[in-house]
Amino acid sequence: MVITAKITGIKYTPKMGRALNTYHFSSLEKALSTEASFLLMLDNGNTIAVSWWVSPKRTRSYPYTRVYDTLYFPGKKITIIPIFKDEGADGDRDFLQWDTVSLMSLLGVYVIIGYYTSASRNPNYKNKITDQRFDIEFLKWQINEILSYQSDALHWNLCQIDSAAKLAKKALEAYEYISSKLGVQMHSSKSALQRISELLKGKENFIAYSRTLAKKAQLRETITNQPKERLTGSKAPIVITNYLGGAYYFTVDEARLQNRKLLLIEGKHTKNNRLPSLDDIKDGLLKMILYTNLTNVVVDSKKVLSVAVLLLTTGPSVNYEQLLMDKNFELLKEEAKINGFLIMLNDEYIQL
Repeated sequence: MVITAKITGIKYTPKMGRALNTYHFSSLEKALSTEASFLLMLDNGNTIAVSWWVSPKRTRSYPYTRVYDTLYFPGKKITIIPIFKDEGADGDRDFLQWDTVSLMSLLGVYVIIGYYTSASRNPNYKNKITDQRFDIEFLKWQINEILSYQSDALHWNLCQIDSAAKLAKKALEAYEYISSKLGVQMHSSKSALQRISELLKGKENFIAYSRTLAKKAQLRETITNQPKERLTGSKAPIVITNYLGGAYYFTVDEARLQNRKLLLIEGKHTKNNRLPSLDDIKDGLLKMILYTNLTNVVVDSKKVLSVAVLLLTTGPSVNYEQLLMDKNFELLKEEAKINGFLIMLNDEYIQL
């Protein structure tokens, strides 16, 4: 099953965002070291909502959850994403892709592409680092730039890509310094330099290169079974385009044609006899934001109506009455009702 769809705009009311702590602009470094998302009070008295990604890869450290927690805020929303993250030769290395920035543009979130400049040696591995910290002065400068920026997040984010090559060079230089200072071997700089060379070719080349990687990742995910999600149907690739022609490559956990409707199911599972974690649920809700705003949904050349479904699966001895009385579950039901998606708990649809 191959699915295509369009998004012309986002209308969504989040209900499960946590209460965010407020920090003064001068305490940005402290906020980033203690909070995944927070409110930042500026010198002029205005307040913005800020989240940050540990890694540019969207499957690490629940970045969608971090962004989701800021979406209720009525003012400007900013998310900070490292251009790339190298954990050392014994760890992972991830690079920023265009589709991540595009998705934030859809949500109206301003992206600051940052870079790490300091770290500590990981005590458990010979060649791995931890506790990576951003260049704070650079972030402060970028936040001030956003405050005076008159256009929307989409145009700001497009401009961010123009400076990506320069930032990637700074990141690579910082990792070379960290490697020398800590005596930790990092990943080979050859592939990083190759990415930088792609960035230097310009925005359009970076977009094309990122989409090639996204398509490959999408194909791998489509053919990979995830028994922990306890799904009964098949995964399916979905390509979403916006009104500007931007493309987003996702994989639907389960796509099922039922009663002439296409069910787009995002699954979250726990082995325990309670609901999946709040982070998992919020991660799923970001997909609900997308799936509830789709138009012109086409499956194998046939136009269909689509229904977004959040599937929560639990351990076999779950007490349904207790789950249904859970405060967070009540908020989830309210969010589903307001925004028009369905909730399945194991094999049963929940009455909203």
